[in-house]
Amino acid sequence: MRLKLLTLALSLAAVSLPSHGEDLLDAYRQARANDPVLAQADATRLAVREGIPQARALLLPQISAGMSLQQQSLSGNNSLNGTGVNSGITSGHERTRSISASVDQTILNLSDIASLQAAHSTYDAQEKTYEAAAQELFVRVASAYFTVLNDQEQVAYAKANEEAYRVTYDQAEQQYKVGIAAVTNVYQAKSYYEAAKATTVTYENTLANDRQALSVITGKPVGDLKKLRDDLPMTPPSPADPQAWVDSSLKNNPTLMSAQLSVDAAEHNINAARANHLPTITASLTRAKSTAWLENGSYNAFGSVGNGRYGNTIGVTLSVPIFEGGATQAKVRQNIYQRDEAQDSLELTRRQTIQNTLNYYNSVLAGISEVESGKAAVDSAQKAVDATKAGFQVGTQIMLDVLNSIQQLTQAQSTYSTARHQLVLNRLLLKESAGTITYDDLQSVNSLLQ
Repeated sequence: MRLKLLTLALSLAAVSLPSHGEDLLDAYRQARANDPVLAQADATRLAVREGIPQARALLLPQISAGMSLQQQSLSGNNSLNGTGVNSGITSGHERTRSISASVDQTILNLSDIASLQAAHSTYDAQEKTYEAAAQELFVRVASAYFTVLNDQEQVAYAKANEEAYRVTYDQAEQQYKVGIAAVTNVYQAKSYYEAAKATTVTYENTLANDRQALSVITGKPVGDLKKLRDDLPMTPPSPADPQAWVDSSLKNNPTLMSAQLSVDAAEHNINAARANHLPTITASLTRAKSTAWLENGSYNAFGSVGNGRYGNTIGVTLSVPIFEGGATQAKVRQNIYQRDEAQDSLELTRRQTIQNTLNYYNSVLAGISEVESGKAAVDSAQKAVDATKAGFQVGTQIMLDVLNSIQQLTQAQSTYSTARHQLVLNRLLLKESAGTITYDDLQSVNSLLQ
């Protein structure tokens, strides 16, 4: 009777009961609103975007205005007013007020033009980085979600395994007490039972940690989660050609595209540094007046403007850099090295993208086989437990055989559960690597929950 309870406990552990808790889309919506990683990427993107108007501003009109007020102490009898006539004041103060407004407009500055192009490329690269972070959020949420689901099943299997060993241990003790079994059976059963209790504690701790990891992404406490249903689609990736997935990743992967745009920005920075050797042309327009008055209240204009009237000055300035102590050449070399670094990073990203795409493609194919084999292994292990139990009752099997068969069943269930959840996740990882993952893909995965 107790061995029948053992079989029942293991069978219940393998059944995914219906749940009315949160699903994957609920977790994603919470993460979309609260995930600090995505929010950080968005803030960085917006900050980098502001570099474009800053770079463009150098090519637009620069308008400034100014006013100055000065006071000069007079002494002696030779003080002259602004017209050059003796003012007759032997002491006192002369005040001067100047008002001016100017407009400067760059006509030609190839360095600033290249810097603007670099700012555009830098922002485009950051835009792709943000897109990669948004796509990664699909996978991070799904990974954390399915990790919790897998942990829950591992805890269920561990508890069923612990209970099965407890029943076996109790039975061994009773048989020993009535003299129909050796004390060795008691020691063996107790050893397996104590080890199973420790395993349960380990899995429960892992579950608690992984639930907290999901909460870090969503920003919300994790409640009851819907579980993965038993009948998963066993279809291979479409298209069933690994090279087609690689071609898609080389064309659409946002991380790879960001690396390429970073190279473009570095090229523009080189051009900007080299253009510092070239002449620049600037036009300017200034309108100003200057007035002066004496302490006794008499009013006199002085200077080139005269009589406090406004005067206009229009000019074009040609500036030719000749030598700046080697700073320009150093900046060119520095930007060349940075371009080389960006190119190396691009090549590394390209190789890793190809590797990841092929790995995930092969992992999906292997995962299908693992799930199918895992299901068969669970069925066979369950039959082995039943057969070993029957053999033990008639004396053809020993206690250790029963204990080992229970252990094999639990291991088979654990492996099967992990393979099922990993298969679903690998499909998403493949699409992320190819740069084609969307919200619809998450909805499709969500439909596999119950």
